[in-house]
Amino acid sequence: MQNIEQIYEQYCNTVYKYLFCLTHNEDIAEDLTQETFAIAVKEIKKFKGNCKVSVWLCQIAKHLWYKELKKNRKNKNISLEGITEEIQTFETTEDIVCSNEDKLKLFKDMQKLDEKSKELIYLRMVGNLDFSEIGEILGKTANWARVNFYRAKQKIKEVNKSGKENRM
Repeated sequence: MQNIEQIYEQYCNTVYKYLFCLTHNEDIAEDLTQETFAIAVKEIKKFKGNCKVSVWLCQIAKHLWYKELKKNRKNKNISLEGITEEIQTFETTEDIVCSNEDKLKLFKDMQKLDEKSKELIYLRMVGNLDFSEIGEILGKTANWARVNFYRAKQKIKEVNKSGKENRM
């Protein structure tokens, strides 16, 4: 097993990117990344090695993010407008092509998807991660990530199609 300093150097950027995709906030992602590695230091002896270290770290990070969300929901500090504004400030290729209305509709449609599909789309579009990085984070192959990203896009198209038919 590598020492924690090597693990930190090797996986810090991956964990940060993953958290940034979830949080859409640099400060929160940075704080949670540090907290993730603090927990990893305490729990490293419990790591059995039956998954990649990056997957284990991202699972810790995801649980910390969920914990943060629960805490903020209780305090009602997260507003939909604030999250939407942060999402709309990202300048990825997809953001340049899409208008603000299209992005808002996309994110609304994404809420109708299962958690894995939402996570895939966020990691790909917002995090600009390639399929091999996404596969590594989720403990799957790059091909699995590619295929399921395509399927998630198809589900969104179906949601759009059924929504347009209902409005007619």
